[in-house]
Amino acid sequence: MNKRLEFRGGWGAAFIPVVIFLFFCILFFIVFKAFEMYALAMGAFVALMVGAIFVKKGNYNRFWDSVYEGVKEAVPITILLFVIGMFSELIKATNISSGFVWLANLLGVDGGLFTAFTFLAVCIISTATGSSIGTMFTCFPIFYPAGVLLGCDPAVLAGAIVSASIFGDNLAPISDTTIISAGTQEYTKKEGFAEVGGCVAARLKYSLVAGIISFVLFWVFGGGGTVGVGASDILAKNMNPTTLVMLVPVAVMLIAAIKTRNIYIAITIGIILGTITGLAFNLLNFDNIISVVDGAPKGFLTGGISSMMATVTLVISVYGIMGVLNGAGVLEKVTNGILNSKMGQTVRGAEIAMMLGISFTTLIFGGVTSASMTTFGKVQNEIGKRVGLHPYRRSYLLDGFANAIVLVIPFLSVFVFLGALLSKGYDFVSPLLLTQVSSGMIYCMVLFLVLLFSIITGWGREYEGLEGKAVSNPQE
Repeated sequence: MNKRLEFRGGWGAAFIPVVIFLFFCILFFIVFKAFEMYALAMGAFVALMVGAIFVKKGNYNRFWDSVYEGVKEAVPITILLFVIGMFSELIKATNISSGFVWLANLLGVDGGLFTAFTFLAVCIISTATGSSIGTMFTCFPIFYPAGVLLGCDPAVLAGAIVSASIFGDNLAPISDTTIISAGTQEYTKKEGFAEVGGCVAARLKYSLVAGIISFVLFWVFGGGGTVGVGASDILAKNMNPTTLVMLVPVAVMLIAAIKTRNIYIAITIGIILGTITGLAFNLLNFDNIISVVDGAPKGFLTGGISSMMATVTLVISVYGIMGVLNGAGVLEKVTNGILNSKMGQTVRGAEIAMMLGISFTTLIFGGVTSASMTTFGKVQNEIGKRVGLHPYRRSYLLDGFANAIVLVIPFLSVFVFLGALLSKGYDFVSPLLLTQVSSGMIYCMVLFLVLLFSIITGWGREYEGLEGKAVSNPQE
């Protein structure tokens, strides 16, 4: 499209769909506490319909053409999300968390060490499933009550579970945020977007450093609670050491993703090996793969598609909004404004602008990272391209800061709300306040400091060289 999309009242009116979408984010996630992605997608489509009313005469068709142009860019991401959904559901079906519960009981850990062990276990589980919210709902009922009765500090333990859920969502090659952060960052010296496997390999060092520091801090500050009666009963009901065998296909999938830089190959290997392993160790039966119960399809293959449908719909709708902003020239104005500022004169300044931009966007979207990354990702892409940063570096700064300290804000983070919600319902411990949950999210705070250190010192900074290769010197 050669002609700009024009609105009554000027280009600023192009933000009307964004404002309406933001309203629905706050309404559903903060006010109603209804954590459903399809509700946000509904808000985005309503926002588009309302926004179309404000275009100038003769621009109505151009408005929807801009939406279509934006949605086209979402196609690679949506396909990947459907594929990874199947592997994620496969791992969930085998209930891998029960293996870690058995391991904790075997080692006899309690107090601060149990908090640290829980952080490590949930990190592995969330990386295996690629789902932060799904991991929280799975792990809280097991690790939280048992840990409280084993003498853990409730707030720090809850923060460990929330933080670890975010760890995997930030790192896993099958996470929606990993897919989105990679799928929004383009190469300039070759065709295509950043490869998911390459992004994971590049960000591994930051996540591991932040994770190791956090593990120690959870160990130090995670105890001090009162040991109660009943922890062993809770653990006994959720133990199955055999499920730990599913770490093998997870590890193979991760290695394949990093080595081949092709997520489709990695997921295919993971699903085949995971299915064979699950069947061989009686963790799955054929009905768990694909079946029909009372006329409804069941099994992890169909479940993987349905579990991603709401997220895919959200991504499509938000990309449509971004298409409108692009069609009106708004994204270009925002990018030029940042690059023409004092920050934009240096690579370090551009990275600080990226940090502030994605953090603010995630904040106003209530911690809905998939939506915030989809929204700011295009701006980050343009800023990064103009200063020569490699797509891997741009991708991780986008994903890393979206999952860092901004998610700790007590009244503006879906993760804090969920952590407080999941701490309710136990007679032996009072429900946690939002401020208590946020104070325990140590990993998110540490990750922010690690990434800030990386920006200030240039640690891990890579530029795009010939044919898209990652190089340390921008002149190479």
